[in-house]
Amino acid sequence: MNKASTIVVTGAAGFIGSCLAGFLNEHGFNNLILVDEFSRIDKVPNLEGKTYKEKVERDLFFEWLDQQSAPVDFIFHIGARTDTTEFDYAVHQKLNVEYSQKVWNYCVQRQVPLVYASSAATYGAGELGYNDDHEVPYQLKPLNPYGVSKNEFDKWALQQSAQPPFWAGLKFFNVYGPNEYHKGRMASVIWHSFNQIRKDGLVKLFKSHRPDFKDGQQLRDFVYVKDVLNVCYWLMEQYIVRHQTKVTNGLYNLGTGKARSFDDLVKSTYAGLDKAPNIQYIDMPEDIRDKYQYFTEANMHKLVQAGYSKPFYSLEAGVDDYVRNYLAVGKYY
Repeated sequence: MNKASTIVVTGAAGFIGSCLAGFLNEHGFNNLILVDEFSRIDKVPNLEGKTYKEKVERDLFFEWLDQQSAPVDFIFHIGARTDTTEFDYAVHQKLNVEYSQKVWNYCVQRQVPLVYASSAATYGAGELGYNDDHEVPYQLKPLNPYGVSKNEFDKWALQQSAQPPFWAGLKFFNVYGPNEYHKGRMASVIWHSFNQIRKDGLVKLFKSHRPDFKDGQQLRDFVYVKDVLNVCYWLMEQYIVRHQTKVTNGLYNLGTGKARSFDDLVKSTYAGLDKAPNIQYIDMPEDIRDKYQYFTEANMHKLVQAGYSKPFYSLEAGVDDYVRNYLAVGKYY
């Protein structure tokens, strides 16, 4: 593989983007173009120690591309407005749909392979299941503007006759792991649990407001960020190593394929701290009750069929690594 390849990572100062930059560095790729809004001080530590060629402000990225004579070899479009509590759809339309369309169109014009972040939020309440077939997006009813915007771009991408030489939209499920310190309310339940244990000695979880789920038994497909990085890298490797890929263009779920409860998640967090669990159940805020997913589980058949064979972290192993090696020692990836 050509380690001198120029790789763009958008959303590079954020959680997954910064981890991806570090992962690419570990594999010898230092010719990185990092794109984000770099004004937030709380994101600065995410990029400390990373090697890259240039940082480009998000709003100036397309101007920057127009001025480049050297080709870009691969784009990871991870950047998005990810706040599920932001109900002004215009914000999501601009950043998650229109910006992504401009990235896509550049990749078409310059024949640059593209991997972009979609989301399991597109699946809404899961009434149609969690299958990444290409007929499904047209029937989905996401529960919030963020999910709507991600699904709108997926549908748009599927309808394009002009496509990058290779593209994959990865439907991230509940990703957790280091470098989410800046995310506040939108950080993973593990991050919140860790901080609650440190502060109060107990963890508060939402009660169930559905009779078919007991408190703490709401189920999600929790996927460790290191698995996300492995899949992203594998997709790039398929293309750059072979200058082609047998992986077909399209949407791919990215979870573990195994739903686990919030109780299990919190108990694993306590185990990472070598403490006995202490869980208290509280009412869910009314503003999210009708938009809350009680069950998500990725159907991972398509990615496996495409040739991805690396085992995923179990919930216990992933949480243990995250808590012991990052949260407990204040370390970044």
